[in-house]
Amino acid sequence: MAAGSQPVTRSLAALAAALVLAVTLGTLAAVAWRAEGFAGVGPAARDALWFTLWQAVVSASLSVILAVPVARALARRRFRGRGAVITLMGAPFILPTIVAVLGLVAVFGRSGVVNVALRALGLPEVSPYGPQGVILAHVFFNLPLAVRLVLQGWLSIPAERFRLAASLGMEAGAVQRALEWPMLRSVLPGAWLLIFALCLTSFAVALALGGGPGATTVELAIYQAFRFDYDLGAASVLGLVQFALAGAAAALAWGLARPAVFAGGLGGVVRRWDGGGWLRLQDATVIALAALFLLAPLLAVGLRGISGLAEMPAAVWWAALRSILVALASAALCLALALPMALAARRGLWVQLVGVLPIAASPLVIGTGLFILSYRWVRPDEIALAVTALVNAVLALPFALAALVPAAREMRAGSGRLADSLGMSGWARMRLVTLPSLRRPIGFALGLAAALSMGDLGVIALFADGDTATLPLQLYRLMASYRIDQAAGAALLLLALSLGLFWGFDRGGRAHAGA
Repeated sequence: MAAGSQPVTRSLAALAAALVLAVTLGTLAAVAWRAEGFAGVGPAARDALWFTLWQAVVSASLSVILAVPVARALARRRFRGRGAVITLMGAPFILPTIVAVLGLVAVFGRSGVVNVALRALGLPEVSPYGPQGVILAHVFFNLPLAVRLVLQGWLSIPAERFRLAASLGMEAGAVQRALEWPMLRSVLPGAWLLIFALCLTSFAVALALGGGPGATTVELAIYQAFRFDYDLGAASVLGLVQFALAGAAAALAWGLARPAVFAGGLGGVVRRWDGGGWLRLQDATVIALAALFLLAPLLAVGLRGISGLAEMPAAVWWAALRSILVALASAALCLALALPMALAARRGLWVQLVGVLPIAASPLVIGTGLFILSYRWVRPDEIALAVTALVNAVLALPFALAALVPAAREMRAGSGRLADSLGMSGWARMRLVTLPSLRRPIGFALGLAAALSMGDLGVIALFADGDTATLPLQLYRLMASYRIDQAAGAALLLLALSLGLFWGFDRGGRAHAGA
């Protein structure tokens, strides 16, 4: 980057990092400072911590274990529509949590197709509520992420290795021992730790499917301590414990989630010769079952929501408008934070450290801290939407940085050097070099931030009233009042808006990206 533009970029990056630190660590410090002792942490909080830990271990383990055969099948098969299958399997990652919960209840609930089939076979029914429901939902959300991480590891093995294995007559078992297991030993620990960290901070899943003494997560306990008991001591201690656990897991994942090191290949398409016969049927079955598990809840929401659209009250439509505005503001703020940090990062270590913090932080602790810092001057419901947009932008920052930092490094090594030699700086460099080079990851980051914000049910649950409720909160209220048809219509609307925002920004970034 040109010398004249470096100080400005570094200053903006420093301001962005300072804001992230203030929102994550600063709000946690505010809650701890305001707490009048920590006597409120009792057996219920310890039970919540224990449940959070063991459900995160089980959820992460199941997600990773199930991801291995799915990723292997996608890695060694080429078929028409493979790209679409991979894209659709990633939909749960940007799916609004409350929509997925409604879809899982429709499929695994008492009147869902799974229990109807089990009753017909005379088998015990399953329940989407309680500990098993929380784990089921976490696997639903995190299995696609695990598949993408493991699949990336498989695709990192050069095609020449598989050609060599085929020329040596190696069977599938020998290929697994020589090529695939070394890669899995490198990729799986990092993937497991990242999903473990995400499951530690779960809120909406536990709020809708958990609760009670046996299925309360730390995040839900923080919500209960603040919303119902106003026990800031318990909230701050639980927030500190969760931050330490999730931060350690995320930091370890960042260091371990790297594919195995293989000698460089020529970059050709990976073609496999070790998957004939019954292995082809096995791979097709695995892909079909995974797609059915991930897409059936979406289909259930769509089918039931069509009839519910006509019955939705006006409050739902106003909530949808508020959600769109919050999502757009959150996406813009997320990009304003991520872009200067990505451009200023050379080796990227400090960016990764700052990027870990939102994964470890509790959105509810952040909201509580912002309330403590502002309640003397403004009513909480008056700033509920602004606070929600800010918190969602910070929470989406790690994913935006993951897309922008590698692209920024590639730009510096290519067109950035040419711009340096021409002495380009300031707005001219940004308009002619930076934005065109980073258009694709910028579009992806904006779409992801908007979709994640659109479906968030976190901070808004603390402070919103009837006039500031977003669409996810309105959907949860419909579910809580057993207005299921209207809830299904609201869920379909939320799903369409979330996917539409992501598609629109992502497509806008990919259009003419090379121009």
